[in-house]
Amino acid sequence: MYIEDQIKIIATGLGIKPKQVTSVLLLLEQGATIPFVARYRKELTEELNEEEITAIRDGYEKLTEITKRRESIINTLKETGQLTDDLELQLNNAVTLSELEDIYLPYRPKRKTRASVARDRGLEPLAKLLMRQQYDDVEKTARKYVNFEKEITTVEHALEGARDIIAEWVSENKVARERLRTLYRKRATIKSEVVKTKIEMAQNFSNYFDFEEPLDRSPSHRILAMLRGENEGFLRLQIAPPPNLALQILEKIFVKNESSAAQHVLLAVQDSYKRLLQPALENEFRAEAKERADKEAIRIFVDNVRQLLMAPPLGQKRVLAIDPGFKTGCKIVCLDEQGKLLHNETIYPHPPQNEVRQSIAKIEQLVDAYKIDAIAIGNGTGGRETERLVRHLRFNREVIAVMVNESGASVYSASSVAREEFPDYDVTVRGAVSIGRRLIDPLAELVKIDPKSIGVGQYQHDVNQTQLARSLDDTVMSCVNAVGVEVNTASKQLLAYVSGIGPSLAQNIVSFRNQNGAFDSRQALNKVPRFGPKSFEQAAGFLRVNTSANPLDKTAVHPESYHIVEKMAKSLGVTVEELMKNADLQSKINIEEFVTDQAGIPTLKDIVEELARPGRDPREKFGVFQFSMGINTIKDLKEGMILPGIVTNITAFGAFVDVGVHQDGLVHKSKITDRYVNDPSEFFKVNQRVKVKVENVDLERKRIQLTMIGVEQPKYVF
Repeated sequence: MYIEDQIKIIATGLGIKPKQVTSVLLLLEQGATIPFVARYRKELTEELNEEEITAIRDGYEKLTEITKRRESIINTLKETGQLTDDLELQLNNAVTLSELEDIYLPYRPKRKTRASVARDRGLEPLAKLLMRQQYDDVEKTARKYVNFEKEITTVEHALEGARDIIAEWVSENKVARERLRTLYRKRATIKSEVVKTKIEMAQNFSNYFDFEEPLDRSPSHRILAMLRGENEGFLRLQIAPPPNLALQILEKIFVKNESSAAQHVLLAVQDSYKRLLQPALENEFRAEAKERADKEAIRIFVDNVRQLLMAPPLGQKRVLAIDPGFKTGCKIVCLDEQGKLLHNETIYPHPPQNEVRQSIAKIEQLVDAYKIDAIAIGNGTGGRETERLVRHLRFNREVIAVMVNESGASVYSASSVAREEFPDYDVTVRGAVSIGRRLIDPLAELVKIDPKSIGVGQYQHDVNQTQLARSLDDTVMSCVNAVGVEVNTASKQLLAYVSGIGPSLAQNIVSFRNQNGAFDSRQALNKVPRFGPKSFEQAAGFLRVNTSANPLDKTAVHPESYHIVEKMAKSLGVTVEELMKNADLQSKINIEEFVTDQAGIPTLKDIVEELARPGRDPREKFGVFQFSMGINTIKDLKEGMILPGIVTNITAFGAFVDVGVHQDGLVHKSKITDRYVNDPSEFFKVNQRVKVKVENVDLERKRIQLTMIGVEQPKYVF
């Protein structure tokens, strides 16, 4: 398949022009990143978004994989002298891996099989005679092949060997495999049953002890759950259509009449399906179902991670963060506006110590001493009790109290990143710092943690880990570049996700910054070792230098377009800074006057928008949320209660909501609204504020069922 064919396939699949695909592939080949292409090369791609550009990249890589396999097959067939013009044409016309493998199957080098043994014993001529199905006296013919030296001791032995050869022919027949695939796609079911000897240990999979449904309608979470049950040895799975339908298809292809020879062909067909075709197709469709389930689970997980990373930041405020606990106490840290650790200590307001007064006095003292603007409270063990204590305090300044999701904070606190940041502090201090920084800027802090550890996935440990890692990497990079990064305060972990930088160059930037002081402009980045012209091109537009004398260095306007802004300002007789501060002047810009070969209308529109809102943050505005007071544990819940909650995780079957009792409740997709819901992600975002009604509480299994039907939702959702 030529590159032109690949481009046409991708363009048709995405409903875009081949020219757009070509432009994207060329830019990516030249080292451009997806965020850079989407933001700064709109003229070349005709304004394709990041999702479309990613789909082009992934589609091309998949087709390239097929091309490499095709070339490998053709080279192998050439070396073995089996390649004909017709066979090469078939291989070149194949568009899927399964089609390629079907064509190659009869020529593939074979390990020792029943059919190969029969061939070695000289039974292939008998198999060919049987396949003609033109005579009845097969035993007379088969008697000629009895040969004690070749271990063919009876007529039946000879016929069995011939049938083994026929069974292999049937299994390798391209038409038969294609028709059976069609049957599997339309009629296959996935069936699970419990391993009888493991019923007691398999209770987590009780829904699948005796379960069957059409494979094409089985949602990703059920497929992954059944596969996990099988992998753990609790379930047995089978994927197959009704066997009589499969056999009817094969009989129609291979059995020509009712002769004695045809009866042997029929036996071979039945054996071929049971022993060869059915297992092969089951494996193929199992892999296909797993791939489909993985893709959906990864999509859900990636969407959740994106929403978590793009959660509203409190901004540059002084924060007192509390990592709650009972016996070991509550670890307190005080952070400045940049998240720098100023102070840490431990208080013991809860049992068994119950040092309530001392704890209150300490919090009040620290709020005054460090001019604290907000108190961040981790939502783990003791979180609600600590929140209740804090909300009863009265300070001499305005201070907000916020519950912060601490999922993954313990992972961060024990990581090499945390040890490098805080080599002189233990994990409790690091964890509290992470909680406080999450309030100041969730994105900047969460990039330090493996996304799989932040608690918003669905079977994330069961899916293809390579695909998951790449999708997560794409998502984190997309979020970081959408927000932009202040180069003088960013951690190396955050800088590593900026377009064109990566971990090594990020370390170089931080080291240069530490040795030489803050960068005074974007151009100063060119002094960083190994930060060459290509890196500057890819990264500069996403980096901010808020102390720069050039106001454009604080915006998303790329340095390659500074001259355009300068022309705009000059045409109005003002400076760039004056233009950026005056909306009336901006409204007078006629962008068509500034069109060039490099900068068209899309780029010019982006520039004008950026002048109006320089360095704009695409994230929602921060708002304070409070759980219902007095509802602290699952035992406090009663059916019919209406409670405020925060969406913590979205799955294919619903959303999990934190109502402040250390155990998230499930709003099943049938309980979101009174109309049918197929995709819960259409209704929810991670960190969304909702109101829910308690439907059922299972204390033994710690399960909470919630509903939103008939419950008025808050207008402010983030």
